[in-house]
Amino acid sequence: MIEVKADALEASFEAVEKAGLPPERPMLAGARPMTGAAFEQFLRAGGGIEAKAMSGASDGAGAHAVPDDLDARIDATLKSVSPIRAIASVVQVGSSGYRKLVASGGFESGWAAETAARDETDTPVFNEVAPPMGDLYANPAASQAMLDDAAFDVEAWLGDEIAREFAAAEGAAFVGGNGVNKPRGFLAAPNAAAGDATRAFGTLQYIASGAAGAFAANPEEKLIDLVQALRPPYRQGASWVMNSATLARVRKFRTSDGALLWQPGLAAGQPATLLGYPVVEAEDMPDIAANSLAIAFGNFRAGYLVVERGETQVLRDPYSNKPFVHFYATKRVGGMVSNSEAIKLLRFSAA
Repeated sequence: MIEVKADALEASFEAVEKAGLPPERPMLAGARPMTGAAFEQFLRAGGGIEAKAMSGASDGAGAHAVPDDLDARIDATLKSVSPIRAIASVVQVGSSGYRKLVASGGFESGWAAETAARDETDTPVFNEVAPPMGDLYANPAASQAMLDDAAFDVEAWLGDEIAREFAAAEGAAFVGGNGVNKPRGFLAAPNAAAGDATRAFGTLQYIASGAAGAFAANPEEKLIDLVQALRPPYRQGASWVMNSATLARVRKFRTSDGALLWQPGLAAGQPATLLGYPVVEAEDMPDIAANSLAIAFGNFRAGYLVVERGETQVLRDPYSNKPFVHFYATKRVGGMVSNSEAIKLLRFSAA
């Protein structure tokens, strides 16, 4: 009888091991990550893993960290559908805030006679850049029947859903976000017609198109002026940013000898170029209208900064909307213009 009971107990332990569950409580962020099998078990049934509700203000947020392979798939999808992220500078941070110092100007110098006194020269001015941040979240749902279906790839579905919702929110915020609990878009930065030598730090320069809500005569000349307004060091790696409707008009422009300004990519995967620079289509850019900033040109790697917390956090909620199971995913993201000399705008106005 004793031997029979021991065999049953041993069989129960073997069942737990085959389920792929960890033998102890899973660690918080910063320790050993959850395995793919354990995470899938958590998504499908939520059982077998003990979870604690904790504050999201600290790094150990209490949510289950997404496995590395799923997190990588989300980031790859974001870059393909959120164009500003793909061309901007992206920094991973480990806290809720990020600050960066940007020096405007350099050390001054002067000339003097061999024995003349040397006056003190001016030093650079340091400006602090602190991108506003907010919690980017998605809350997709699946029925429990879908999760119970072994043929349903829950990780692929969850990755696609999160990526789609995150990309839509990011694309709008990086272009026109107001900076209130979200990134501040580059079009939300102040702008002026003054050049780099006299314009205040953080203010973007615009070139007027010459007509309110339209291109003036010889529109290709305004595009050339926009390119030349960007100083040579920033032109290496510069690109155009506009939406599809604006691009449809620009693609028809020709030079005085009849050649198109637009040149298609020479090989598969190579971007098309406008005046020799690649074009990025961002549908969140405004259409051509009176005083709109419908075209941007610049080196966004140097001019726009995206900051984000490293891990996407996922909370499983099977109670709020039965019989659906919600997967609340969140990631802290911020952004703002870091170098206002590296991005130029075309404003559709007379002056």
